[in-house]
Amino acid sequence: MKPRIILAHTTLPDGGTLELHEHDERFYLHSHGQQLAGTAMRFAEDELAKLGTHPFRPARQPKVWIMGLGLGGLTQSVCAALPQKKGNFTVFEPIRELVTWQKTFFKDNNALLDSRVNVVHDLSPSSLARESGSIHAILLQADSCPLEKGKILFEDRRWLGAARDALQAGGMLGITSIRKIPGLYMRLRKAGFDVSEHLIEAQTNSKRPRRFPLLLARKPAGQHEES
Repeated sequence: MKPRIILAHTTLPDGGTLELHEHDERFYLHSHGQQLAGTAMRFAEDELAKLGTHPFRPARQPKVWIMGLGLGGLTQSVCAALPQKKGNFTVFEPIRELVTWQKTFFKDNNALLDSRVNVVHDLSPSSLARESGSIHAILLQADSCPLEKGKILFEDRRWLGAARDALQAGGMLGITSIRKIPGLYMRLRKAGFDVSEHLIEAQTNSKRPRRFPLLLARKPAGQHEES
């Protein structure tokens, strides 16, 4: 059996450690005793990118925000789903080491090599809201999404309101995760979104393939903006 190798690590704001693992040419992020991102999630990230951006395939200049870099899978999937040369894809990732790891360990498969991708390390609900109806889609993989005071961004009403305000009418907030998140469907509904819930079955040879939840929250046309 091939060993699991810790390629790199960094200290998180809460004092915990984030590690980049490699095992049998597969990569994982690991923290607090849990695997946060890995190759098993890639299929779900690909489906999120396809479904979350599908309504905007005709757009000449699609504008997408990706909340969290992780291992770069979701960013790569968005770039593939929207081939428009004038696309604008912003990744919010406060952990700068994740950007460094992309350049160091994924030189031939670096999610940030696409010229349409830019990374921001600092973002607040108010600065996101100032995008003011200009964003087509905001996508995130919950297990590698940045945290705010120990909480995932969409657990904070301010961030959900900011995401809603930043999206254009008909814009999409898309979320996938390793497991179902209790109460998320109703939280999105209360924030003013039209929500559909899906289960994505990963392509695997296993007799019991994993199924990942995927939620698509659409901002209704003509929705009244709340402060």
